[in-house]
Amino acid sequence: MPTPTGDQLKAARMAAGLSQAQAAELMGYPLQTGSRGGVQSRTWQALESTTDERSMQGPVFAMLLLLTGQHPEYTLTHLPGLDTVTIDPSA
Repeated sequence: MPTPTGDQLKAARMAAGLSQAQAAELMGYPLQTGSRGGVQSRTWQALESTTDERSMQGPVFAMLLLLTGQHPEYTLTHLPGLDTVTIDPSA
């Protein structure tokens, strides 16, 4: 999967109904306490920025799409009785 633009990353996050902090936590990015006491992720803010040079790698974006049910080719399926998640092609 290609590297997403900041706008594509933001659109995927918003389509999943996640805040930047929730998306960052889901993907394992660090969280900080903001100046007003709320939780934020400067890393995620930079990834969504159109002016910052940092970008999310394609495979990480694919995992975000899988975890939020937005991947164009695959879905995650929980196997009963197992504590693992498998990837199944969605035809």
